[in-house]
Amino acid sequence: MMRANLHRQRGAVAIMVAIALLLLLSVVGLVLDAGLGYMVKARLNAAVDSAAVAAARAVTNGNDKAAQERSAQTAAAEFFAANIPDGYLLSHPKLLSTNVQFNGGTVTIDVRAEAPMKVSLMGVLGFTDMTPTASAQTIRRDLDMVFVVDDSGSLWTMGQEVRAAAKSFLNKFNVTQDRVGLVHFGSGAEVDNPINTSARGFDRMSMFSKIDGYTFGGTTSAVEGMWHARDQLKKIPDNARSSLRVIVFFSDGVPNGFGAYFPFYYPSGCPYPGVITWQPDHARPTGLYWLNESTANPIGGGCEVISQNYWAIKNLPDWYNAHNPQSKPNDPAGLEFRIVTDKPRSVTSSLTQVNVGRAARNLAEAVAEKAREEGTYVFTLGMGSELKKTVDGEIGENVLKCMANVADGPARCYNPNKPVGMYCYAATEADLTPCFSRLASAILRISK
Repeated sequence: MMRANLHRQRGAVAIMVAIALLLLLSVVGLVLDAGLGYMVKARLNAAVDSAAVAAARAVTNGNDKAAQERSAQTAAAEFFAANIPDGYLLSHPKLLSTNVQFNGGTVTIDVRAEAPMKVSLMGVLGFTDMTPTASAQTIRRDLDMVFVVDDSGSLWTMGQEVRAAAKSFLNKFNVTQDRVGLVHFGSGAEVDNPINTSARGFDRMSMFSKIDGYTFGGTTSAVEGMWHARDQLKKIPDNARSSLRVIVFFSDGVPNGFGAYFPFYYPSGCPYPGVITWQPDHARPTGLYWLNESTANPIGGGCEVISQNYWAIKNLPDWYNAHNPQSKPNDPAGLEFRIVTDKPRSVTSSLTQVNVGRAARNLAEAVAEKAREEGTYVFTLGMGSELKKTVDGEIGENVLKCMANVADGPARCYNPNKPVGMYCYAATEADLTPCFSRLASAILRISK
């Protein structure tokens, strides 16, 4: 009797051990397969996210919506495959769809994918496979942007590289959805391609042609380029403006000139607004140059800063009035920007040199600050060693940092409550295209 009970107990223990082993095996299988599934899911999510972002960037390529959709789908597939290869942890990832929807001022891109995988120890519970899935969406807003290119003489030997980098930058944007205007400046400034004020899109090939025609001459009147950039954006009616507004400004030098209607000693004076410039290696300021020409083309006809070795202008105006023909030289009516010099305005060689330089730098910053107050992002790109030098007690590139409102710029101009842009420094012309790519990527990120 006792032996029979012992056999039954041993049988019961064997059954319990078998059940326990089955449960243990199931738990181990659940942990192992669930862990693998979790890692595949995480990698799948990352791959889908990168595919959606790549598609949003690539949707700018193509001259019509069909071509842009194909470009987005191709980029999504390439980035998806690069981020999760077939066979990753025994899974077989598959991009299910990349759906591109154009709707008024936005492009919405939805990406879906799955990664079927066989289970291992969970098979004892009757499971044969599992299928992690992932999806991501990017929404790209339309863009209103003005691209401002320095055409001054200091870039003459690097003209080919500047042209190539500028055109590469414009390739990042959507010719049917984004509005883009093009401005170049030297001594004065010219609007190459006005921004569309109602229809969307821009003529990229026309801009390429204009960029190819840049001759690189003149000085660096940055305020003239910035003034036209802001003016172009202001011309778009309120009800037609994009929610994202950007000025991208490229220069290789410190601002050293500005335009104005100057007061002259002669009774007749000069009837034209002209640009006065100063450079450290010059004994005194030069000009006046035509406001609407980038090359340093003198107006002549009595419109000279220095006439027969005598000062022809009385002083610098109190206000920046270059684009307000109705104003008088020192009349603030309808004007926005004071000419700030921190020095007496009496016309002598030394004081005028300092005043022109300070006014030129302050005006470029003032126009950028006003644009930011209106909700516009300012992105700047500076190139070359000249920007690292100290001019009148300040490092040259600080002007570009202030214009962009970046945190590592001077404390006097950083305001985190206004649109914060980006500054990129290109030490040489070889760094231009990478810098422009960084700016484009930053713009595309805030357009989502």
